[in-house]
Amino acid sequence: MAKKQTKKLLVILDAHAILHRAYHALPPFTSPKGEPTGALYGFTTMLLKIIRELKPDYIAAAYDMAEPTFRHLAFEKYKATRAKVDDELIPQFNRSREILKSFNIPVYEEAGYEADDIIGTVSEKNKKSKDLNIVIASGDLDTLQLVSGDKVRVYTLKKGKEEFIYNQKEVEKRYGFGPEFVPDYKGLVGDPSDNIPGVKGIGEKTAKDLIQKFGSLENILDLAKNKPEKLKSAGIKDRIIKLLAENEEEALFSKTLATIRKDAKIKFDLDKARWSGFKPKEIENLFRELGFASLIQRISQATGGKEEETERGKINAELASKIELAFWLLDSRRLNVSAEEVVKSMGVKDASEAYVSLKLEMEKAGLLKIFQDIELPLIGVLWEMRETGIALDIKILKELSKKYDKELLRLTEAIHKIAGEKFNINSTKELRRIIFEKLGLEARGIKKTGGGEKSTRFSELLKLRGSNPIIDEILKYRELAKLKSTYVDALPKLVGSDKRLHTTFLQTGTVTGRLASRDPNLQNIPARTELGREVRGAFYAPAGKVLLAADYSQIELRIAAILSDDKKIKDAFLAGKDIHAATAGEIFNVKENEVTPEMRRRAKIINFGILYGMGKRALAENLGISQEEAGLYIHEYFSDFEGVRNYTQKIVEEAREKGFVSTFFGRRRLLPEINSHLEFIRREAERMAVNMPIQGTAADMIKISMIKIHDLLNKDKNFKGKANMILQIHDELLFEVDEEILKSAGKKIKEIMEGVLESDVPIKVELSAGPNWANLEKLEIRN
Repeated sequence: MAKKQTKKLLVILDAHAILHRAYHALPPFTSPKGEPTGALYGFTTMLLKIIRELKPDYIAAAYDMAEPTFRHLAFEKYKATRAKVDDELIPQFNRSREILKSFNIPVYEEAGYEADDIIGTVSEKNKKSKDLNIVIASGDLDTLQLVSGDKVRVYTLKKGKEEFIYNQKEVEKRYGFGPEFVPDYKGLVGDPSDNIPGVKGIGEKTAKDLIQKFGSLENILDLAKNKPEKLKSAGIKDRIIKLLAENEEEALFSKTLATIRKDAKIKFDLDKARWSGFKPKEIENLFRELGFASLIQRISQATGGKEEETERGKINAELASKIELAFWLLDSRRLNVSAEEVVKSMGVKDASEAYVSLKLEMEKAGLLKIFQDIELPLIGVLWEMRETGIALDIKILKELSKKYDKELLRLTEAIHKIAGEKFNINSTKELRRIIFEKLGLEARGIKKTGGGEKSTRFSELLKLRGSNPIIDEILKYRELAKLKSTYVDALPKLVGSDKRLHTTFLQTGTVTGRLASRDPNLQNIPARTELGREVRGAFYAPAGKVLLAADYSQIELRIAAILSDDKKIKDAFLAGKDIHAATAGEIFNVKENEVTPEMRRRAKIINFGILYGMGKRALAENLGISQEEAGLYIHEYFSDFEGVRNYTQKIVEEAREKGFVSTFFGRRRLLPEINSHLEFIRREAERMAVNMPIQGTAADMIKISMIKIHDLLNKDKNFKGKANMILQIHDELLFEVDEEILKSAGKKIKEIMEGVLESDVPIKVELSAGPNWANLEKLEIRN
């Protein structure tokens, strides 16, 4: 019996849509020469992902052209509401063609037509072939109208989500009708992104209901005009019938605008689209020029090939660490890049040459001191902390797992009862349907997803608290489910034979200089919630030992006082006052003994909000007040604390001039995007400029402390073998200490941490100790 032949696959790329999505989804990266590359990076990673996952036999790309299309000629306002393409994106369109050329991917475009029409034409021409399947890769859901069974599918690209492939069934599941009715749907609801009007007053739910019951737009309009009673008998309201009858022309015109053409005058040759692999030398040179060090290795992975064997694969661990740290210090946006990738991207003959070159660059940038005094000594400290690990009681976590299973079952039943039906709580689509459609909760102020749907993220659901009991139950369910999957069930699998957890600390994992960790990431275990404390209770000290925590108190506010030289904040710290109560007194114009708990709560949010460059919109969300009121608070704050106001203005101006900001100790963060033409990117860069020197200085302080404390514990005979530093979480260090030296070790550790930055603002460290991480009691140390 003959073997059944597998069908070939043609992938058609909506290059224009992919570039636009990448541009708005990623930070504004720049090449070593200062050329904007953010959209190109996202575009290239998506190409590699598509090639790796879909393994196309044929591949082609479609672009829009600058000339007006037939839609612009028919409707002057078509896409009129779209902002002008940013100057930083325009050159990336041209560069993307170079990338496609090095990928051996042909480009198709035609004056008067959009990329969608090119895709529609190519798809229509080739879908009749029995031996060929087609996948359209696009971030634009308009292309769903081209889906045909499993023959023609759409691979959607969504920010922050797994990619999703739509076939006929998935389109029907999304809309409740087939792909052929997508233009009819757009005819009713319109499309704000393309300025397609639709019928004003008809929303998504009504449009879906109409099409599911009556089919095409033409049929719906005919019934509204000639047989309105038929619509009425199906439950359609008089208001909707009137809107349909009065807006027939707009609806039909909107459908025409939304319909993808399949008759573009292009000559598509399937054989020329046959994918023959990359042009290795061409693509490597281009990636080096663009600064895509991390992507060079992926080229080999995408084709299942092996990188050529060179000295790069033989870099010793010590030299590799130095190269990785130096590369990251020079531009901390380049996170966790391997030494091999760095060497290859630099185009030097070996690792030694790369390191010499990087050292010269660090010397020019004034970064050699922080490299030699902080980052290099820290390598050994972190290695020793990983090797030591922390004791973990698996029995506690197993009991918690059983307990959480029961509670999740109870919450599930409670949620289903309120909803009036069973549904998948973990499905954002199902959750959205229950909350906003069935229960009809007010969606005002709820952010939209990349696909234009109402978000069901934890932060957005918090805004709905009090509107329906289901929200609190869902939030509890989410918190419990996340803790269970991320920690309670996952941590026991990572415990070594010594019954200890050995986390890996990442020095090059953040842009601010703070440490990160993985396998597992312990940075995000909640400290203040009861559930978080239950998990922390599984981390314990063995017999004869205790856990000792040393935590910087309000360190970022103290650093802000030092950097801004704000007299009022400095005086508050010098007097040992409650800083949030002192701030509340200033903002609300009351005496400190008249400050209410609510005033202090608001002042605390404002204090930290200012440090993080928070604008009035974000502050309003955090305080649950209007933007106008939030703006008044910010104005009042800066009026009262002139030093902070002057600091924020000065640091932003310096960042614009220099292109970077620095910490107290000299660590840098490059901010080329602070001069961007895009306001939202510029504003974000300004927030980073304000916050990074503060947060980065805190990171430097704890790293310096770790180095000095490590030396103390390894060299002082009173502590050697009796105390170990085992974790670093945010502004806290955790130690495992013999009971008899607890106070003496605590005193020395406190002295070191409080003395790393000399200032007239007191740096305070709070000590606590106990048998496990959940039950730490304040430890008082007398001088």
